[in-house]
Amino acid sequence: MSIDRRRLLQGGAVVAAAAMLPTPFLRRASAQAAMTFTPEEGASLRLLRWVPFVVGEEQAWNDNTKAFTEATGVQVRIDQESWEDVRPKAAVAANVGSGPDMVMSWFDDPFQYPDKLVDVTDLCTMLGEKNGGWFDGLRGYGEQDGKFISTPLCAIGNAVCYRDSHVKAAGFDTFPTTTDDFLKLCTALKEKGTPAGFPFGKAVGDGSNFVHWMLWSHGGQTVTEAGEVAINSPETVAAIEYAKALYATFIPGTESWLDINNNRAFLSGDISLTANGVSLYYAAMKDDATKELAADIRTAVLPIGPVGKSIELHQASTISIFQHCKFPNAAKAYLEWMYQPDQMNAWIQGASAYCCPALKDFVNNPVWTSNPIHEPYSKASASLRPNGYAAPLGPASAGVMADYVLVDMFAEAVTGQRSTEDAIRNAERRIARYYR
Repeated sequence: MSIDRRRLLQGGAVVAAAAMLPTPFLRRASAQAAMTFTPEEGASLRLLRWVPFVVGEEQAWNDNTKAFTEATGVQVRIDQESWEDVRPKAAVAANVGSGPDMVMSWFDDPFQYPDKLVDVTDLCTMLGEKNGGWFDGLRGYGEQDGKFISTPLCAIGNAVCYRDSHVKAAGFDTFPTTTDDFLKLCTALKEKGTPAGFPFGKAVGDGSNFVHWMLWSHGGQTVTEAGEVAINSPETVAAIEYAKALYATFIPGTESWLDINNNRAFLSGDISLTANGVSLYYAAMKDDATKELAADIRTAVLPIGPVGKSIELHQASTISIFQHCKFPNAAKAYLEWMYQPDQMNAWIQGASAYCCPALKDFVNNPVWTSNPIHEPYSKASASLRPNGYAAPLGPASAGVMADYVLVDMFAEAVTGQRSTEDAIRNAERRIARYYR
């Protein structure tokens, strides 16, 4: 249909007639002519997305959506849910076959219901060819068996956010780069009455990122390349023992923290150090009561453990189209529009380094060098390790992640609910259920 439309618009008679048409119609025809996918007549869409942590990100996304509607006539309703609630609501929509047409979801959630999703290989192939290709890690979150089941969107970078004055008062002129020195810093911060705090609760982003970093930095992994369960290892024991030592220096209550709790604790002055997206810095900047705190914030990559190199999870997000969507071409057109350079760059800029792009051409956006605070987040898409490491992503890795197996393993051990050995055996049993 798009080829026919382009040929039609090239016809002299139509061009002459178009000069007399209203401006909105011209804008709509021009926009559709430049796009690969043509929305169905009378199409409307509904997107389920996670609640934004950066106001500018939401505004840019909404502005781009409004422009899409003006250009195509397709109305797009956007529903927001908490980070924890997007996953179960999307799973229900997929399996019931009704609800939102698209979902902006986390990690490898699409692999939980791949047969309920529209094949977007044509869309993703075209986007990759036009925009420098996909970063491998994020591509893996959208591709299964050579076909794209979801469109990679971004990596929400994870970095240490800390109070510079408090770290210096604890005796550290520079932020430590190793896990051993990091533990020493956290111990000193507790002694000064300015402790650290990281979530050990079922936090989709911060909790998952934190425990994967501890496991991987000590050489542990859930499964081998062949998908054989490998969590019961000396490396996992070392990671948990390290986590216990860290937990002892934290503010009380972190075992129940969700993604919002470490933000609140940091902004209220209860903790001096945590790991978060750049949203924490901008939350401090927008409030007069915390601007002085914002000036004291610095960011750094998480320390390097015994494995000797930087290894982090980073939060991945993709957009999927459900098979029950009545207007799949309109949904693909919407995504094509949002990934066009003008719209994607505006969104990345609006997100203020919160969302690291999935397509390589967009890393040249000036936002990444506009503020030193952004630097640790700038390479998230290039450096992330998928949560299913070392096996390929799939239903098993998605299940382990959605079930918070690693988060629970660490939480059980650090709080004393189980011994280190029992916590590992429990995780081993749970992982094996998915990798049968």
